Order: sequence, then C-alpha cells, then structure tokens
Amino acid sequence: MSVTAVAIDQRQTAAIEPRLRTGGGFDVQRLVRAVPIRWRILSIAALTSAVAITLGALIWSGAATLSSAWQELRQVRQSDTLLALLESESIRLQNLIHRYINEPRPEIFAEILRLREAVLGTLKTRGAADPILASSVDELTGLTERFFEGFGNLRAVQSEITRTYDSEVLKPAKEMAGLYAIIEASVSSRDALIVPSLGKSREAFTATLVAANAYYLSLASSAAAEARENIQTIERTIPVMTDLAENDLQRSALVALKERAVLFGGGLTKLSEEFARRTSLLTGIDGNQAAMISAIDKLSAQMRQREQQAQERFDQTLTDIYRKVALVSALFLTVIVAGGFLIAHSIREPLRELMASMDAIVSGQYERPIRDTSASDEIGEMARAVEVFRENAIARRRAEDDLRASKEHAENALEELRETQKHLIDAEKLAALGGLVAGVAHEVNNPVGISLTVASSLARRCETFAAELNEGPLRRSRLDEFVEGNRDAAQQLVTNLQRAGELIQSFKQVAVDRSHAERRQFELGQATEQIIASLRPVLKKSKVSLAIDIPGGIFMDSYPGPYGQVLTNLFINAVTHAFPGGRAGRIWISAEATGANSVTLVIADNGVGMTEETRRRAFDPFFTTRRNLGGTGLGLHIIHNIITQTLGGRIVLESRPGEGATFRITLPRSAPHASPDTADAARYGSPT
Repeated sequence: MSVTAVAIDQRQTAAIEPRLRTGGGFDVQRLVRAVPIRWRILSIAALTSAVAITLGALIWSGAATLSSAWQELRQVRQSDTLLALLESESIRLQNLIHRYINEPRPEIFAEILRLREAVLGTLKTRGAADPILASSVDELTGLTERFFEGFGNLRAVQSEITRTYDSEVLKPAKEMAGLYAIIEASVSSRDALIVPSLGKSREAFTATLVAANAYYLSLASSAAAEARENIQTIERTIPVMTDLAENDLQRSALVALKERAVLFGGGLTKLSEEFARRTSLLTGIDGNQAAMISAIDKLSAQMRQREQQAQERFDQTLTDIYRKVALVSALFLTVIVAGGFLIAHSIREPLRELMASMDAIVSGQYERPIRDTSASDEIGEMARAVEVFRENAIARRRAEDDLRASKEHAENALEELRETQKHLIDAEKLAALGGLVAGVAHEVNNPVGISLTVASSLARRCETFAAELNEGPLRRSRLDEFVEGNRDAAQQLVTNLQRAGELIQSFKQVAVDRSHAERRQFELGQATEQIIASLRPVLKKSKVSLAIDIPGGIFMDSYPGPYGQVLTNLFINAVTHAFPGGRAGRIWISAEATGANSVTLVIADNGVGMTEETRRRAFDPFFTTRRNLGGTGLGLHIIHNIITQTLGGRIVLESRPGEGATFRITLPRSAPHASPDTADAARYGSPT
C-alpha cells in the first residue's frame, strides 16, 4: 500500500471512529474487540446465510409459479408443433394423391399408405395424449378417415378408367385395325370402287385413335369431341363400303367393323363418365383436405392465444420475483455492509499496527514495542507471539554472530577437503597411466626379445660363415643353406619388429589422446581396437575372453582421450569386480548407429552382477565395495562425469545378482564443445 493510500485510510478511520462511540462513554469498538474474530466472521457468514435462505425461499416460490407457466407455454408450443406436422403431412398426402392419379406407380401408393398410417398414428398417440388437442382428435381423425376414404374410391375409379380404356377403347381399336387390314388385303386392285370410301374410313379411324389417346392422357374435351365425330364418320362410311364390297370376305369384315365401331364409341362415352366421376371425387378429397386445414388453423389460433396468455403470466411472475429479490437484497446488503465495516475496522487497525511492528523487526529495529499484547482476541494472541518473535530475533542476531565465525572455519575445512579429493583423482590418473605403460611394456617386450635373439643368432651364423669362407672354397649346398637361414632370420626380424611398431604406435596414439583430451574426428571401431590393444595384457592374466562387434564407417567428432578412459575403466572394472577369484567369463563390447546423429555403445559381462543397492549407488563419488582392498570409489563417478559432461551423452546401468552387468552408453556423433575447465575436470580416472 502506498504512503498516500495509508494517509487517506488513516484520515477516514479518524473520521469514523467518533461515530463508533455513543453517549455515556460507551465504546462500540471495544465491545466488538471483546468478541473473538472467528465469531465476528461467523456472524457475517450467518447473516449472509440468512440472506441466502430468504432469497432461496423467494426464488423457490417464484420458481414453482414460473415452472407452471413455463410448462403450460411449452405444452402449447408442443401442441402447435404437432398441428404444424399434421398440416404438413395432410398437404403432402394431397400432393401424393394427385401424383398417383397422373402416375399410378406402386411406390407412390406405398408412400401414401405409409403417410396415412403416420398421420392416424400421430393423432391416436400424440394427439390423444396432448391435453390441449385431446378434445379435437376425434374431429381431425374423422376428417382424415374421410380423406382416405375418398382416396380409396378415387383409386377404384382410376382402376375402372384403366380397365375401360384397355378393354373398351384399345381392344376394339386393335380389332378394327385388323379388320381394316383384312379389307385392304382383299381389294382386287387400286381402281376398285371401295377404295375411296375405305381410305376415308381408315383416316377417320386413325384420327379417332389419336384423339382417344390424347383424351385419356390430357382429359382435353376437344379431343373427346373429335374422337366422337370420327366414329360417326366411320359409321357413315360402313354402309357405303358394304354396297361397294367385291366379295363375302369384305362384307363380313365390314359387319364386324361396324360392331367394333359401336363398342369403340361406347367405350369413349363410358371413359368420359368415369373421368367426370374422378373429377368429382378429387373435388371431394380437396374439400376434406381444406376442412382439415381449416380445423388445424382454428386450433392454431387457439394455441397462439393460449401461448400469449402463458407468456404474459410467465413475464409477470418473473417481474414479481425480481422486485422481491431486489428489495430483500437491498435491505440485507445494507445490514451486511454496516456490520462488515464495523468488524473489518476492528480487525484491520490492530493488524496494521501489528504489521508495522513486524516490519520494524524484519528491518532490525528491535527496540519498537508491540501493542495490544494484553488484548483478549486472536490479534492479542498474535501480538504476544510477535513479542516472542522479537525476543527470538534478538537472540538470533547473537547466534548469527557466533555462526559467522563458525562458517569461516567450515569454509577452510571444505577447501582442504576439495584439495584432498583433487589429489585422489590425480593418483587415480597416475595409477591408470602406470597400468597402461606396464601392459604395453610387457606386450612390446615379447617381439623385441624375439628379434634380439634372432639377431644374435644371425650374427653368429655370419661369423661362422666368414670363417668357413677363409678356410677355402665353399660348396654350393653350404651357400644355399646360409642364404636360406639368413632369409628366415630376416623374415622373423621384420615380423616381430612390425608387431612391436604397431604396439608402440597404438600406445603412442592412446597416450596422446589421454594426455591432451583434444577434440578430433576418428573412426569408432579403429579407436576402440587401439584402446583394446593396450588392455590385452590384462586378459592374459585372467580367464576372461573379449568379443568386439563394432561395424566400420561410424565416424565421430568427439574426444578420443575421454572415450578411451571410459572404455578402459569399464573394461578393467569388469575384469576386477565381475570375475572374483580368477573365475572364467566373457566381456562383450558392441556398438551400433542409432539414427543419423547418435551411437549406442554396450559393454556387458556375464559376471557375478550387482545387488540393487550397489547398482543404485554405483556412480556415487567414493562409493566402492573394495574399500579394504584399496579402492577409492572414484572410477565410475569419473566415467559418469566424462560421458555426461565432456562427451555429451548418457549412461544406463542394468545388473542383477548372478546375471552380469550391462553399461548402455548413448553418445552423440558430434560432441558438445566443452569448456577447458569441464574437459579437465572430467578427464581420466581409474576403476574402483
């Protein structure tokens, strides 16, 4: 809080405090301070709970009324939705019926039946259960039944129209066409007297057939009249053609033709009657549908009126609830604010004074006295605790002075401990380097000793050969023997000296890497072979065999010296710890590329393994299981530092008693650029 805000708040408090006192010297603030803070806060909570209960009761009462109005409003809307559904389905039924009349397909008839069942089912289930529509369900159901009854009659008329057209119009027409063909076929020549009348009759027949089909498809009255006129023309030409007939076949065909013309005309007349009946039924169906729509519209109007009434009731109830809640809230809020201010003032001012005292103690001003230590409320208890804190702070200052002197002595001891640790690490380095030199010297001694022996023998042979040469002529066989012996000796010298040179070169490269820890590019398999070459003397003193499986072509941009130290320490650590008492065993060293930027190196053995406690603490500094045999416990700790800090990788140890140990090391192909301090701190150690 800023200084200005504090000043303003103090002025407000000073202005309010006189009003907190009443006549006769009665102090309201002191009376409030006599009540514990928890009870003051609980009084506000109780007052708030009373407000919540009162408001809850008001809201509950209003909610019941609102629920009733809302339920009625929702029921009206559901009923209106149901009416809209019935209206939509009735219009759809009317459209389907008209489609069926023009195109009587089975799928349209099936859709009409399905929709009929849906409408009647809706009326019988949802309509009967609807409290608003229940009284009108019978009326709507009757209209719907009459609607479908009209459709049934219409379908029967349509079937009769189809039958009449097929049997009483098309069938006579087909027979008349055949009779015309018979007559034409029996005419003797084109100049026969019957030909003109036959042609006129045939043209009238064709026009009649076209007009009848047009009338059937389009119900055009002009087409029906044209068909009747052409029938009459046919009937007038038949007597003329009978008088002009050439033979009995023509006369009998003309008699049959007259009968078929009469049937054709009668079929057209009946078809006209059926069409008129169908039109009447369609008019009745449309009238029923209009009656349904009218009934639905009347019900919809009633629904809208009831919905408006329910909405007005809902709005009025909501307004009453708002008014009551606002009034009660304002009343209780005034009481809560007044009481809250009084209680807050009784807590805030003593706490502010207490905080000022705490700030003084924190800043070192222990001489400031603590107020309200005699108060009986919780703030009084806090003031007494602060007083104890002030006394403890004074005592702590004295203790800090004593501690500062002790700390200086502890820092000197810690520096001596670090110096001792450095000496131990240097000793580990020298021990590892000494072991490496001893092993290489032993390994180089064999080829050099053999070479010295061969050279001495060669020198004696040369002296003997020179003496024989001075004594007189030599035989050819003796000269060949001398040459062959010299060739064998020279071959042995070359072989052993090459072996010694290779060992010295490997040792030289490893020694350079160990002493400088420089970053360079190297091939992982070749560097591993050079390091292992310096360690093979260790294998000759034990019954442990070594297998290496590192594919070629894995190039590293890293630190070969620290890598060699890791490999050496883990190898000697395995020989020393995994196979106690000279027991036989095997060590595997393998590597594989894991992705384009990393390599996984595995060093495993089938030795005695480690317990869970040993495995868990293996990388801790100074932890060793061979303390009584001179182990320092720094080897694996240094290995962990080299891998994680210098080489930028990670190491995981897996081991169980009797199942050997596996060190799984993941290294980046390009090591991070380490600072000189980091590289030197993580440089070579020795096995524990």
